[in-house]
Amino acid sequence: MCGIIGIVGSGEVTAHLVEGLRRLEYRGYDSAGVCTINNGALDRRRAEGKLDNLVNVLAAEPLIGHIGIAHTRWATHGAPTTNNAHPHATAEVSLVHNGIIENFKPLRDELIARGRTFESQTDSEVVAHLISERIEAGDMPEIATAAILKRLHGAFALAILFRQYPDLLIGARLGSPLVVGYGDDATYLGSDALALASFTQRVAYLEEGDWVVVTRDGARIFDAQDRPVEREVTISGVTGAYIDKGNYRHFMLKEIFEQPVVVAQTLQSYIKPLDGQVALPIPDFALSSIQRITIIACGTSYYAGMVAKYWLEQFARVAVEIDVASEYRYREPVMEEGGLALFISQSGETADTLAAMRHAKAGGQKVAVVVNVPTSSMAREADLLLPTHAGTEIGVASTKAFTCQLAVLAALAANLARAKGRLSAEQERDIVTHLAEAPAALNMALQQDEPIQAISAIIAGARDVLYLGRGPDYPLALEGALKLKEISYIHAEGYAAGEMKHGPIALIDDLVPVIVLAPSGPLFEKTVSNMQEVQARGGKIVLISDATGVAAAGEDCLATITMPDVHPLIAPIVYAIPVQLLAYHIAAIKGTDVDQPRNLAKSVTVE
Repeated sequence: MCGIIGIVGSGEVTAHLVEGLRRLEYRGYDSAGVCTINNGALDRRRAEGKLDNLVNVLAAEPLIGHIGIAHTRWATHGAPTTNNAHPHATAEVSLVHNGIIENFKPLRDELIARGRTFESQTDSEVVAHLISERIEAGDMPEIATAAILKRLHGAFALAILFRQYPDLLIGARLGSPLVVGYGDDATYLGSDALALASFTQRVAYLEEGDWVVVTRDGARIFDAQDRPVEREVTISGVTGAYIDKGNYRHFMLKEIFEQPVVVAQTLQSYIKPLDGQVALPIPDFALSSIQRITIIACGTSYYAGMVAKYWLEQFARVAVEIDVASEYRYREPVMEEGGLALFISQSGETADTLAAMRHAKAGGQKVAVVVNVPTSSMAREADLLLPTHAGTEIGVASTKAFTCQLAVLAALAANLARAKGRLSAEQERDIVTHLAEAPAALNMALQQDEPIQAISAIIAGARDVLYLGRGPDYPLALEGALKLKEISYIHAEGYAAGEMKHGPIALIDDLVPVIVLAPSGPLFEKTVSNMQEVQARGGKIVLISDATGVAAAGEDCLATITMPDVHPLIAPIVYAIPVQLLAYHIAAIKGTDVDQPRNLAKSVTVE
């Protein structure tokens, strides 16, 4: 996923473009660049690597102009080099692009055959040349852009500058988000409202296939058939204050410690503690009619869905299937009448999840989304929007978004159970009581930060780490392994504890730490039995349990982490804390880039 910003104003724009990129750097940080129009010429500065490298280039070679575009890149086509960095340009046109042009190869071959020369390996440069050809032939920018957009297959958000038109910027979107921002003396384009928050909160979200002509005085929007359309101007509500780390070393650690507050904020929208009731937004369909649920998500959101499967089947007694979003469309899934497709996404823009959602909707499924950005494409297209209230998450490895997703999914499970007559008023009150206890329990879990940091120093030298759990703690084992891989680059795997004896136990030796998630409860004894099988083969156990569990099984462990004694319903929310802190501290000890790990971006807007 890449970040885009464009500005048409009355004053110098370069500093504002860089400020916008700061807010977008979580979307990609392989390279960055800026282009303005200066004295009738397109003027570019680009740099490989983090945004600070571009800032250094601009300090040495300042860039002036009252119109410009900028880009921070997550590489898809072409290595993360300066030549492959955006903006791409010809003598007449410069553009920035988020997404992927699937038919770029035949288009590129066609352009080369006509004598065009390319300086990059990217698919994006093809678009610059195609539009440039039309401009050189005498087309106006609107006519040239509209014609070329129809030739592009794939997903894209574009912002385009034209050398001969120093007061005009054109944007377009298909599959990738793009926002128009309206200021007092400038108009903006951005990948999201966050990028524009310092400049304006008055925004319009382009819809699928839209393109827009932007001038200092406003914007003219056209749909995919080139018809003029109006898109509602809303107040984004995104704060203009720059998001900083405060006293924390990394955004990820700050966001881990924000979880008691943001989970509490999220639960306030879904439970009524005084009434002992769960309260969801009222959908335009009857929840009681739902016969089957399919959960579709990617990465950490997928693991939240795995936990939800346990809750939904336990409480609502509805059959639940779970699918990786990138696979869902391609296996020709059976979509039964009366089914609910439940999508989980932090950004609401993840390409494979969004495509799967549209596929399910076309198949007659009711669609619900759990999402952290209520203005995202998925949120706007859903039948039932279930927002989390995690706030902006800057760290690429998701933490607070995950626990807020779990809070929403627990409330959904209880609400569905009540709608289907599977939950008595007393049982609902009990669930609400336990959910209301989650923020305090998260606070207690965070008090283990220093002991976890000490344990992390023991594990940081490992080449391989295994995570084990049973029941809802199995997805937590998968999530813990993912977090460790993402930010420390240590190979890690999560397993259902009972599966160890079916193959993975062959990996066990005294060099492989094994993290066991085992809160005391009905599955504790079986998990301990699997743990003892590991210990018998020389495995070094780090046991994460409550005081009862640690007292019963912690004696021969390499280390123990004591969690508060919580109800099984909220255990997955609370036990997310230690696996996040373990990954964080191990990565910090190894000196990796915790907030911006290599090869990753916050969400992926290409399949």
